[in-house]
Amino acid sequence: MGEVFEIYPLSCYYFGSKEPKPDKDETLFERVQRFKANYAVKGMRTCVEGVLLVELFGQPHVLLLQVRNSFLKLPGGRLRPGEADIDGLKRKLSSKLSSVENGIGDDWQVGECLGMWWRSDFETLPFPYLSPNIQMPKECIKLFLVKLPRSRRFIIPKNLKLLAVPLCQIHNNQKTYGSIIPGIPQLLSKYTFNTVQV
Repeated sequence: MGEVFEIYPLSCYYFGSKEPKPDKDETLFERVQRFKANYAVKGMRTCVEGVLLVELFGQPHVLLLQVRNSFLKLPGGRLRPGEADIDGLKRKLSSKLSSVENGIGDDWQVGECLGMWWRSDFETLPFPYLSPNIQMPKECIKLFLVKLPRSRRFIIPKNLKLLAVPLCQIHNNQKTYGSIIPGIPQLLSKYTFNTVQV
């Protein structure tokens, strides 16, 4: 038996909406160009993402944001220069999932860092290790386990959808979920999930 991690049924949570967040990039090309420009000024980008779990149909599910009805991502984003990982993640979670925009006063319980991925170039897929021959990585992505309380109000921008996806569906499914999300079930394998019925 691994470390026990308590999760609550999806029905314990309220879901509402707020004004849409403007897209910074319309295309992948624009995203890469902005990435390059930011790197030239600020250096390596550090992103933090939260793994939030709920129970549905007796199975653990991870909460993912759907962007433009196409791709799915974990809630989180880029840190500001000098910003601490946990402070930045709380700010990003509030921006994407709460009516409180700056994270101050929001009760996100950010736990351990589950893993780190490194992007060696602007257009390459991230890897779960930093290769010794990479002297100047372009991005570091850190995943943190976030413990949800018994109840919470999720307020989502209207141009995003928050989906509960079963861990068994994302496992080893790079075609649908990219290179990072399918590794989450392995990262969580040390935990025993305890569903708290309310």
